Amino acid sequence: MTMATQAATNNRRMLLSRLLEARAETDELFRIVRPEAMYDRPIAERHRIVFYVGHLEAFDWNLLSGPCGLTSNHPEFDRLFAFGIDPVGGGLPADQPHDWPRLEIVNQYREGIRQALDRALGTEPENEFELRSNAQGGALCHSPGSFGQLLDVAIEHRLMHAETLAYMFHQLPFERKTGAAGARVLQGGPFTPEGVRVAAGRATLGLSRDSRIFGWDNEFEAHSTDIQEFTIDKYKVTNGQFLRFLEEGGYNDRSLWTEADWDWKAAQGISHPVFWVRRGNAWAYLSMFDEIPLPLDWPVYTSHAEASAYARWAGKCLPTEAQWHRAAHGAQDGQYPPSAAWDPAPVNASALGVSAFGVAGLVANGWEWTATEFAPFPGFRPNASYPGYSAPFFDARHYVLKGGSVRTAACMLRPSFRNWFQPHYQYVYAGFRCASD
Repeated sequence: MTMATQAATNNRRMLLSRLLEARAETDELFRIVRPEAMYDRPIAERHRIVFYVGHLEAFDWNLLSGPCGLTSNHPEFDRLFAFGIDPVGGGLPADQPHDWPRLEIVNQYREGIRQALDRALGTEPENEFELRSNAQGGALCHSPGSFGQLLDVAIEHRLMHAETLAYMFHQLPFERKTGAAGARVLQGGPFTPEGVRVAAGRATLGLSRDSRIFGWDNEFEAHSTDIQEFTIDKYKVTNGQFLRFLEEGGYNDRSLWTEADWDWKAAQGISHPVFWVRRGNAWAYLSMFDEIPLPLDWPVYTSHAEASAYARWAGKCLPTEAQWHRAAHGAQDGQYPPSAAWDPAPVNASALGVSAFGVAGLVANGWEWTATEFAPFPGFRPNASYPGYSAPFFDARHYVLKGGSVRTAACMLRPSFRNWFQPHYQYVYAGFRCASD
């Protein structure tokens, strides 16, 4: 066996191992849900839980079965479970539990796909697997259009859904879940919120196609932009800071909200972050399996609308995507909260990396909302294997998030990765920090 063949074999095994690990992670998450809750819809804007049991395998099948030369035994399920939903102006889903197949049938579909794909992937020729580890040690490099790239798409798609499932299950009532109570409550020590001055300079966003690093279509093409000097919060905005905004009437001050955000807030009766609950005269935080006193030094999780209102109240604004990149320049690698956690760490926890400018906790302690609408970079081309991944959301109705949460897979903590959500979506593990010119 030549060295090139051996390298291809080893890298192929690495990819397949990562796929199996991703499957194991989502399987473990589904075990949190009690059987009687599998047809629940914990978030109104999302499908019922049973959909995701079928969706993860349907996606893999629709992506990989053609290149593997496989023929479907269940084309109606391949279509039923093909796509999630992201309702913008189209109304909420109105399906009922009886509209979905029985769980045992969905499980049979899932297992049948896994067996068929595993047989094919185990015998696929050892070609187009020339790979290298990237700086994060997760996602891999390969020739564009290779079968290795398809596997990376399948792996990262599943890992994205692992985070989606986590925050969905967070919204299930405790009695609909199985798991041990007792949220970790880390101590960060006293600190004073402060701003950090970021010098004028260049910010480089995105990935170069010449790098041969795996990325989603919206991460290309790499480009640089000039950034003027600005100030940004050293730490994410905490629950304690946001509590002051709430207590001083921030949710009732119409001047702090755009017309669309105010109408949403009023129509939905939004009066506090979705992870908070009022208990008498105090606020509590809803962890995955229990309720704890509101940790004042944890980053607050909010929608973009709530974050924007707070920033106006503070006399500041949300940073742009380019400003966030400039502030994050030089962030230390590898100093992240443990990915097995359900909750964030205090914003000033010593385990969090600090950028070259002195900005703390930019990665893996909660996504961070930016003021930038999700849009293509110059040179954007839809991913040939998944053309609908980004383009449908270039609609001026979604905003870019950066940084990652404690439930974000390590491979997606790369600087170029872009997340995006609607401004009225409260459920993501997403916070923010403020900036000013």
